[in-house]
Amino acid sequence: MNIDSIRNGIVIDHITAGKGMKLYRLLQLDSLDCPVAIVTNAQSRKLTRKDIIKIDASIKINLDLVGYVDPGVTINIIENGELVEKKRMELPEKLVGVIRCRNPRCITSTEQELPQIFNLTDRENRVYRCLYCESRAKEEDL
Repeated sequence: MNIDSIRNGIVIDHITAGKGMKLYRLLQLDSLDCPVAIVTNAQSRKLTRKDIIKIDASIKINLDLVGYVDPGVTINIIENGELVEKKRMELPEKLVGVIRCRNPRCITSTEQELPQIFNLTDRENRVYRCLYCESRAKEEDL
């Protein structure tokens, strides 16, 4: 399989196999007017199998969302065909506007203009809690 290199854009690499399409949907990459390539189940020395997303445009992506969905992902920024920056994603300490609180008694249910803010309270178990009501976030809250 041959996928062309990109001149200016972003490569999201080392995505856990099977999570590439989820990131594609959550980042709303289908709405872009530029080429986007998704490679699934590519061979990897580190992960055995991995997914890769190549975006042939310099766009802004939500790094907190990427770190929440799949910590350990690598973001490569390409300019003029050269790698200019490499970022290794980790679980973010705070998530703003990434997940929604499902607690019907939370103030964010009635005060819709308040931002949805979750803080990382347990890194080992990937536990995030709502800033306002302390409800625990679930993966399906994305």
